[in-house]
Amino acid sequence: MDSIPAAAPPGPVYLDHAATTPMAPAALEAMTGELARTGNPSSLHGAGRRAHRVVEDAREELAAAAGCHPTEIVFTSGGTEADNLALKGLYWARRDEDPARNRILCPAIEHHAVLDTVEWLEQHEGADVRWLPVDGLGRIDLDRLRQEVADAPERIAVVTAMWANNEVGTVQAVRDVVALAEPHGIPVHSDAVQAFGALPLDFARSGLATMAVSAHKIGGPVGIGALVVRRDVRLTAVQHGGGHERALRSGTLNAAAAAGFAAAAREAVGHLPVEAERLAGLRDRLIDGVADAVPEARLSGPADPGNTGERLPGNAHFTFPGCEGDSLLFVLDMLGVQSSTGSACTAGVPRPSHVLLAMGMSEERARGAQRFTLGRTTTRADVDALVAAIGEAYARASRAGLAARQSSIRTAGTGWGA
Repeated sequence: MDSIPAAAPPGPVYLDHAATTPMAPAALEAMTGELARTGNPSSLHGAGRRAHRVVEDAREELAAAAGCHPTEIVFTSGGTEADNLALKGLYWARRDEDPARNRILCPAIEHHAVLDTVEWLEQHEGADVRWLPVDGLGRIDLDRLRQEVADAPERIAVVTAMWANNEVGTVQAVRDVVALAEPHGIPVHSDAVQAFGALPLDFARSGLATMAVSAHKIGGPVGIGALVVRRDVRLTAVQHGGGHERALRSGTLNAAAAAGFAAAAREAVGHLPVEAERLAGLRDRLIDGVADAVPEARLSGPADPGNTGERLPGNAHFTFPGCEGDSLLFVLDMLGVQSSTGSACTAGVPRPSHVLLAMGMSEERARGAQRFTLGRTTTRADVDALVAAIGEAYARASRAGLAARQSSIRTAGTGWGA
């Protein structure tokens, strides 16, 4: 690696682009320009027709970016709503056609927008859920999927498989998943929120029934996303009202957000090959730098040094033994680097990431997780600032963890806290 510059980048270094990324200038301009105008896209007068044109232009741009027909774009409030509409809508439609068709096949590493929806269907709608295992790199066990499909294809309502994992960055073999389900007429949904704008996607060629995408992951505004729904796929609506969006998602359309979303998609997909190569180079620099600074750190997911597409180009996820991920995050934040643990917190009780546990990690190792994700605004100076800070941050977080453990042992010995 080149020597680390003496001067750190001005201001905090933001390495949490997988959570949300700054709006692209083109998206900000498109959205703010539209906010200055008025008109409900469903109204028939001139202002309404103009707003409707803005929405339809945005729909066409998003379709071009996603590789689908414009009529297949259904605007939503974001990726979570899109996943809910896809999974509930497919499950209900398929079960209504045949009550015996109530099985869902779902990998154990899905985003909570998918996991929690599937669990809700299991608890409230009688779904028979089969959780698909993954290997140590976070890749779906296709042999297990093949077996599940072969055992009772007539019982399967839907299969879901995220395009790329939001925590460890592993890219899934979505087309192989579709190839196992398609001969039996089983629809496949994919949460492509992390992949859209980072990997080349082509919905038409994928064979998917539905695909979820979100604006704020690619430089668009928060609060808008889309579900891509193949034209021959039947969905039961989750939200009812005025019959907007093919009667699949009623509600007044947000023309300004749609314009911002489309502008961000145009920028992201238009620069995708060059930007993916740039980010992959920075990612590999980060991985090498962290490994040199903290030899104990372990990379999660595939390394993909040649950027062959096994891992998201802007994702680097590590586990750091002997310290809590939250402690490391807070120390890094104090040192001017913003990252993420990538783990869930339920009812105020910190728990190791379900993704890491599904990959076979111990709870102790999974607790030391830290995710660094890069985006359009990330520079080499940002990466070098992290590398310069990570050794000290790890040492301080490890000392904090050791002190906490010793205090816990002393407390247990006295009987306090029982």
